[in-house]
Amino acid sequence: MECKKILTYFADMKDPRIERPNRHLMDDILFISIAAVLSGVESWDEMEKYGKTKLPWLETLLALPNGIPSHDTFNRFFAALDPNEFEDRFLKWVKSLC
Repeated sequence: MECKKILTYFADMKDPRIERPNRHLMDDILFISIAAVLSGVESWDEMEKYGKTKLPWLETLLALPNGIPSHDTFNRFFAALDPNEFEDRFLKWVKSLC
């Protein structure tokens, strides 16, 4: 999975989090989430565990200034995200693979 190529499809997406210092980069959250779901992860807890398990690999691809986001961070991020905006970009990425 090419991290930079995937993230280009989400580059113009608005970060849904409130204006305050965020500990985790949006790109990191998106990439970990996509990789985790493609690997069969089905919950926020599993997503955090996936990130921690894959940390050595993820560190070669992402900035991760504060490590792996918590399950609560993944949950809050996706709860605030515009699902149509995410779906549009995700489908464009998937179509580029075909």
